[in-house]
Amino acid sequence: MLFFICGSALRGQPDHANLGAARFVREAKTKPLYRLHSVEGKHPGIYEVPKGGVAIAGEVYEMSDEQHASLLASEPPNLYEAPIQLDDGTSVSAMIYPRSLIDERGYEDISHHGGWAAYKTASRER
Repeated sequence: MLFFICGSALRGQPDHANLGAARFVREAKTKPLYRLHSVEGKHPGIYEVPKGGVAIAGEVYEMSDEQHASLLASEPPNLYEAPIQLDDGTSVSAMIYPRSLIDERGYEDISHHGGWAAYKTASRER
């Protein structure tokens, strides 16, 4: 299966090893239908919006059923798997964060960075 990664498991990020032997396919961006928030500074929370979305940068990986199960077991609480739309028109699975929790907890909107890796780089430069 193909899976879109857009957070701490990206290449060069601290949880990349959670992908095990999953095969990197390509860099990718979502269609501009999503918002990106920093969940406690530990991982991104993305969700779809009807308007005001941005394209989120990430990577597509091919993984076996076992690799997929291992990835899901390593994900932080409250994330759930759902399809997302990539800018090339394809749809792949990704981890989504409930918008209701983002709104309730007031997690920082970092959408203007366009991706988790860019946000982490900017955070280090502050």
